[in-house]
Amino acid sequence: MKILRFNDDRIGVLKNGNHVVDVSGAIKYRTEKGPQRVMEEVIEEFGVYRKEFETIVAREGGVPLSNVKLLAPIPRPSKCLAAFVNYLDRPDRTVDSLPPEFFYKAPELLGPEGTVELLDIPPVMVYQAEAELAFVMGKKARNVREADAMSTVFGYVPFFDVSARGLARRTQFVPKGQASYSPCGPWITTKDELTDPDNLVVKSWVNGEARQNYNTKDMAHKIPDQIAWLSKFVQLQPADVIATGTYHVGLGPINGGDVLEIEIEKLGKSRFFIKGYGPRKDEEWLPGVSQPAKPSGMMTKV
Repeated sequence: MKILRFNDDRIGVLKNGNHVVDVSGAIKYRTEKGPQRVMEEVIEEFGVYRKEFETIVAREGGVPLSNVKLLAPIPRPSKCLAAFVNYLDRPDRTVDSLPPEFFYKAPELLGPEGTVELLDIPPVMVYQAEAELAFVMGKKARNVREADAMSTVFGYVPFFDVSARGLARRTQFVPKGQASYSPCGPWITTKDELTDPDNLVVKSWVNGEARQNYNTKDMAHKIPDQIAWLSKFVQLQPADVIATGTYHVGLGPINGGDVLEIEIEKLGKSRFFIKGYGPRKDEEWLPGVSQPAKPSGMMTKV
């Protein structure tokens, strides 16, 4: 099932790939609970809600997807985490050489057709948008064994990790943690629709120009490993969003006025707009970073 938020904070289910059925009526006291609590409840109690949603979807035709305004699938999770370097995208990178490591993103997630507002921070030399597979937690997780980890996942969502280059890695709060630097969507695809998250094609475009094009099979630490590691140190909650890292080949600059797109196989496609700060080119800070044949070790890319 593909679950989404739309218009004035309604809850919908995608039907036949091109229509949205409003299932908000199945959720009691939706307005009083507020947007985030509603999504947490839908996720926590999905075993109950699913039957009600399926009944409504079978009965109603819905409205065309093109007629609704999509919102961020999760309005403000308790945590939005993202993996540091987690792809075997260079010859010198191995699973053993890439220990699990994560950082916090701002929890104010940006929905489809939203605007990323780039800050003009003097040390920043270029901004990039890293296309990533993210997963949504379905239940609380603390000290979870790797063998049991997938039972805590609710679903998946395309996600951009917008990143400023040129600042020291210790200051990730500034270059990666700003509001609007976590564009995602279009919806949450529930876990049962995706039997193999380790074999998905991830693509991105800027102004229609192809940028990234990779497969999640090259992920160093798979989702169960990530959950097991994270749950040792933080209490993961239902509706938390965790981005799994990116394959760096194909990255390039984003600037004010650009149009940014992401598509993940079986999970959908979203578009975002870029405002402010620019123009900048990769060559102004690190020659060859966009050249797949010339990976550089001059600066750690995350």
